[in-house]
Amino acid sequence: MANHASSRKRMRRNATRASINMNRKSRIRTFIKKVEMALLDGNAKDAEVALQQAQPEILRGVSKGLFHKNTASRKISRLSARIKALK
Repeated sequence: MANHASSRKRMRRNATRASINMNRKSRIRTFIKKVEMALLDGNAKDAEVALQQAQPEILRGVSKGLFHKNTASRKISRLSARIKALK
């Protein structure tokens, strides 16, 4: 257990940030799963719409520090390539 007041505050803050980040990551994963489910169903139009909704969420994760910029770019690129291949 932390002894200093600043350490206790840091622990509380870390726990709060961890739960916020967990929720954000979960939300992003849900958007990505919607695209992947549309791809598995073979529905390119629904997959494209889902990707348009997922893309800003993924990029918001970059701006919030959840993902590296290149990771987000890679995810978006691979999803769009799968949609293009399906068409």
